Amino acid sequence: MIVRFEKWGAWAKLEKEIDTPLGKRAAIVGLDRASVRALGLDGGDAWNEDAPRTAPIEAHVAVTSQCGAGCEGCYLDARPDGAHVPREELERTFDALERAGVFTIAFGGGEPTLRDDLGDLAIEAKKRGMTPVVTTSGIGLTEKKVERLSDLAQVNVSYDGIGADYEAVRGFDASAAAERAIGMLRSAGIRVGVNVVVSRQTFDRLGATLARAKALGACEAQLLRYKPAGRAASLDYLSKRLSADQASAFGPRLRALAADLCDADFSMRIDCALVPFFSADPDLAASAELLRKFGVFGCEAGGTLAAVRSDGRVAPCSFAGPTNLRGDRFDDHAGDETLAAWRAYVDTPAEPCASCALRSVCKGGCKVVSRFVDRTHGPDPECPRVRAHRS
Repeated sequence: MIVRFEKWGAWAKLEKEIDTPLGKRAAIVGLDRASVRALGLDGGDAWNEDAPRTAPIEAHVAVTSQCGAGCEGCYLDARPDGAHVPREELERTFDALERAGVFTIAFGGGEPTLRDDLGDLAIEAKKRGMTPVVTTSGIGLTEKKVERLSDLAQVNVSYDGIGADYEAVRGFDASAAAERAIGMLRSAGIRVGVNVVVSRQTFDRLGATLARAKALGACEAQLLRYKPAGRAASLDYLSKRLSADQASAFGPRLRALAADLCDADFSMRIDCALVPFFSADPDLAASAELLRKFGVFGCEAGGTLAAVRSDGRVAPCSFAGPTNLRGDRFDDHAGDETLAAWRAYVDTPAEPCASCALRSVCKGGCKVVSRFVDRTHGPDPECPRVRAHRS
């Protein structure tokens, strides 16, 4: 177990998988001070009220800006003529992440598997005590490339649906390539999940997409909200975001899908930007404390989450604009004003967030969406509760 002390207690990263109702899982667990003391540990100076804010527990690191897929909604505007981040620069970033106490490093891009040294980068991350994972489109993945991914804890393949549904999100149909990649990874014994972008056009067939991913051997599905970043920051976003009715139905739909599909072999996660939609679900809104206990949070940008872009600059999250901080100085994050501003909104919500039962969980919703739609720093204009308040 690796322990990182916080003002409120500590994060504990379990190095070995344990038995859970969903099968064997490793985990990062938040412990209050009493629980930490019960383990015979003490936070010391970290428990002082004037202790500095600690670093994110997860960092998304773009290892390249190169990608030939040309997805319409690429949040980083990756292109075929993009460049790989120099290995030396990445290792300096890894050193800074280690000094900051980051637990998980998620490699992204561009298309990370275009790098011949991706497996070596995973080994370097593990040497520094971080768990490496990666997301890939699966396009162009070969058995030889798969062999180099064995040191990654998990590989997630972008899989937004079958045929027309995939095309509705990305502008072309590469679902067959994604399915082939899932099969190759599974056959190689590599833990494989899927990232599923949820859009207005694909929402109604989300169950079929997840069932297909499970049948192909995916162990997990992460549902992602379609966000207005990169090439998706255009008027087309307004036609692809969830409708008001779909946003309101998301909570009940998610619970129904979980009841039908989740078991010891398959689990579901959502990104933080989808949490605001829970406000329309009375059962979930009434369970805010339970959601918080099990780590279901809204916007964590600049808090427990941050990103390092391919140009080396740190951002609050993968979809947000950069700060002046560079990755090799990541351990100086506490003094960065931009990251502080993204964190501060958690403590100063406007109505209707201030009186919302989900306030401590949702944290005002997705600031990337609010900045694009309202040109403000929140609250999330597509949250059902915000829509009702404004109307």
